[in-house]
Amino acid sequence: MVGVAFSTAALIIVLSVFNGFEGLLRSLNNSFDPEIKIEARKGKSFPVNGQFLNEIQRIPGVQFVTEVIEDYALFRYRDADVVATMKGVSDNFIDQHRLDSHVVDGKLKLKDTQGSYALIGRGIQYALSISVKESLSPLEVFYIKNARGAQLDPTKLYSHSALLPGAVFSIEKNVDENYVIVPLDFAKNLMNYGDKRTSLEIKTLPHADSKQVQTSIQKQLGHDFLVLTNEEQHKDIFRLLKIEKLFTFIALTLLILVGSINIFFSLMMLALDKKKDISILSAMGAHATLIKKIFLTEGALIAFTGAASGLLLGGLICWAQDQFGLVGMGMGNAIVSAYPVEMKVFDFASVSTVIVAITFLISFFPARLASHSFSIEQL
Repeated sequence: MVGVAFSTAALIIVLSVFNGFEGLLRSLNNSFDPEIKIEARKGKSFPVNGQFLNEIQRIPGVQFVTEVIEDYALFRYRDADVVATMKGVSDNFIDQHRLDSHVVDGKLKLKDTQGSYALIGRGIQYALSISVKESLSPLEVFYIKNARGAQLDPTKLYSHSALLPGAVFSIEKNVDENYVIVPLDFAKNLMNYGDKRTSLEIKTLPHADSKQVQTSIQKQLGHDFLVLTNEEQHKDIFRLLKIEKLFTFIALTLLILVGSINIFFSLMMLALDKKKDISILSAMGAHATLIKKIFLTEGALIAFTGAASGLLLGGLICWAQDQFGLVGMGMGNAIVSAYPVEMKVFDFASVSTVIVAITFLISFFPARLASHSFSIEQL
């Protein structure tokens, strides 16, 4: 019972940690990436006009449609340079409040009466030593536009513009070191994009079903566009996480199966040791089915008691980890200080089913042996 209990608890803890990492990853992605993203199936950009936006805006469940122009650019602040992704967004990006809780310095704004502002990842701030508190040094942006024409005239190689640092955000390392968010008009003029956009970002209404909204948008736009949910935008990461979770579950289940051999031999010894008791039961009128049920019940007691104890123990440990952070990440720059955990009913149900099934299978042969011994005694 103790072996089954600890194996069950280990399974619950490991699966809950995987759930915690998946939830953490999902929350980080939701902070920076949209609920639904529209991209061209072929090519880098696609034309967007007022009618096109209105058709999407009228779809039930759509709250905001944000226009996006995204590409690599060179950023210069004073004497330091860095290449990063420039993401030009329309003004309603601020109204979505996706970065509100992640701003670590400055004010969250893209425009005011003084001009345009950039929202800078913390990693880029460190690389360029940017200060958002002084407005004397602008953030210069260089975009390569015509490499062929530059063979005769180097000034045609790139376009150049500048804006002020407005705020610094911190989400996770990959985003912080690679993104600078600027106003859509700034990116459009710098890159000479005109009415073209690289993507559209959709925010749904609070109680809308994002899957249903995705289906409606896809039906409206047709086959020429990709309409992706947040999880589909990062499908490789989530698929890898689920595969790791599955293989971990299988590996721990095999360990439980190996550990259950103890139950098998224990019941086998019990069946051999209780031959005289089986004879007494036979004399009292018991038949083979009753003997088999007795040994199956023995296995069931071990399975249910061990599984129930393990589920309770694993649940308590996960609760304590969630509340008090018993086991830390061991890194000073980690996104969270302790391992995240998230308990799911499905995990409890699946672990219980596997443990009980294994124990019943292990118990079947000793029960059959005992009933066979009963038949011999009866003869």
